[in-house]
Amino acid sequence: MKKIEGGVTAAQGFEAAGVAAGIKYKDRNDMALVYSTSPCKAAATFTTNVVKAAPVLWDKAVVDNSDYLQAVIINAGIANACTGKEGYDYCKQTADATAAAFGIPADSVAVASTGVIGMQLPIDRIVNGIGLLKDAKGDDLEHGHIAARSIMTTDTKPKEIAYEFTVGGKKAVIGGMCKGSGMIHPNMCTMLCFITTDVSISKELLTLALKEDVVDTFNMISVDGDTSTNDTVLLLANGQAGNAKIDAPGADYDAFCEALHGVMVGLSKMIAGDGEGCTCLFEVTVKNADTKEHARTLAKSVITSSLTKAMIFGHDANSGRIMCAMGYSGVNFDPERVDIYFESSAGRVQVIKDGMYAVYSEEEATKILSQEYVTAVCDMKNGSETATAWGCDLTYDYVKINGDYRS
Repeated sequence: MKKIEGGVTAAQGFEAAGVAAGIKYKDRNDMALVYSTSPCKAAATFTTNVVKAAPVLWDKAVVDNSDYLQAVIINAGIANACTGKEGYDYCKQTADATAAAFGIPADSVAVASTGVIGMQLPIDRIVNGIGLLKDAKGDDLEHGHIAARSIMTTDTKPKEIAYEFTVGGKKAVIGGMCKGSGMIHPNMCTMLCFITTDVSISKELLTLALKEDVVDTFNMISVDGDTSTNDTVLLLANGQAGNAKIDAPGADYDAFCEALHGVMVGLSKMIAGDGEGCTCLFEVTVKNADTKEHARTLAKSVITSSLTKAMIFGHDANSGRIMCAMGYSGVNFDPERVDIYFESSAGRVQVIKDGMYAVYSEEEATKILSQEYVTAVCDMKNGSETATAWGCDLTYDYVKINGDYRS
């Protein structure tokens, strides 16, 4: 497996585009297209929020019931959530317009929206934007990059990644793009992720791979503890790599899962590291826990703690806050066995030993915590299971961004 340049257009047969349709923003692209030149097997995971946006309801129906998907239409600026029947009808109108423009069935079109909750989409601009997207699409890396930029809201940077790997003796590629900066606490942001691959694989195994991997990737990130109404991870496979179809577990399936994991971890960290107002990607690894589930719960409890996040922002090694966050996680452990370390490009320091503050240099610890990527390692010394979660620091700018988000 080798990391390569690119995103949703890195795999064979995938095209993308981004255009300015005037959905809400007046100064940037706000619609994007992902399109395959041949039908795709599709798998997806969606938000667990009871309040689900209209695009989530539409996409769940087409992924579950359609034979294949071939196009995805995404808009930024308006989430199409809490919009009732009118909002759902706009999903259908979007799919119908895409079907007419591209000559494909309407139930092979997925839709996705991100932005302000409660506003209705300007469907005339959406339909016009579909024509613009068709004219603008292309299969090179730049077109994928433009699409990644076009789905941003409060994101400060586009998020793309791709890997090349071998399956069944054939070169295959998997790539993806995502957006997410605030309202990020997936439990499957407004977090949207689109992954494309040219591997030939059954829908059943594609779905299994995605649902198993999301547990240790997107479900292990948090920016602010708010689970969005729109969270969607959509995985498309068009089979153009030419490998023998993966329809049973084995070496080829394992190779695909490894590549998928690489994409999903990379995109997860990009989202966490671009949290609204943040200055630092904060990683928490819990190791030597008694069970995998307990390791996940402990890591997620630390990453979501507002006090811990504020501590990282202040570059203050107040590690008692990490002990506290693990203590209220609901996991039973012996606090007098716990060791905690901080790591970054500036070094490594132990701050807790056997549940008590260790002797260390505050100056060294502050230097380590002042980097753009900081890791806390929590050694439970109670087993052999490990889990990692990703988040960010909590800054003044987070409140500023969200205090007047609608305006």
